[in-house]
Amino acid sequence: MLGDDELMGSLASHSEQALAILACDRMAPHHGNILIGGLGMGFTLGAALSVLPQTSKIVVAELIPQVVKWAAGPLAHLFGTTLSDPRLFLDMRDVHDVIEEAEEIFDGIIFDVDNGPDGFVCAANERLYSAWGLRAAYAALRPTGVLAIWSAYPDDEFVERLVRAGFAVEEITVPDTEIGQRAVHTIWLAEKPR
Repeated sequence: MLGDDELMGSLASHSEQALAILACDRMAPHHGNILIGGLGMGFTLGAALSVLPQTSKIVVAELIPQVVKWAAGPLAHLFGTTLSDPRLFLDMRDVHDVIEEAEEIFDGIIFDVDNGPDGFVCAANERLYSAWGLRAAYAALRPTGVLAIWSAYPDDEFVERLVRAGFAVEEITVPDTEIGQRAVHTIWLAEKPR
């Protein structure tokens, strides 16, 4: 929780799973290297592992050590065996720093680090969604690579930033009704042209 706002919860996971599955489907057949920003409760990671081949390498950048401790402790029932999967490399750094050091090495980058393309949880997250942050993600992707972003809401201005950064963008709305609410989340699939 952050004040009255829920940051992570296990009652609804459909849209986080859809994020990974849609991104992985879009980057097929190139499933080599994938970066996931944020471990969270493991729903995005678990969904990616469920559809990716054994030859894939998945880097999860997680900034907060306590999240990893929860995953191996009180949330282990949600994670199952995902943390021991040989395709996984857990990088205990800010996803921004991982992206800044990369140049055309990822086939996919998946952001599930905030409630949308702003710094709601952490002001520093805004750099991921800024014009220069999107250019860094573009540079870190191989040609035809996919940047996938989860959001609790639509944002037309953000779509324009993605396009200005050079991406071809598809916006998908995903209802998440697992807990009886009519929440609709937004997923952007932004592809780097060949």
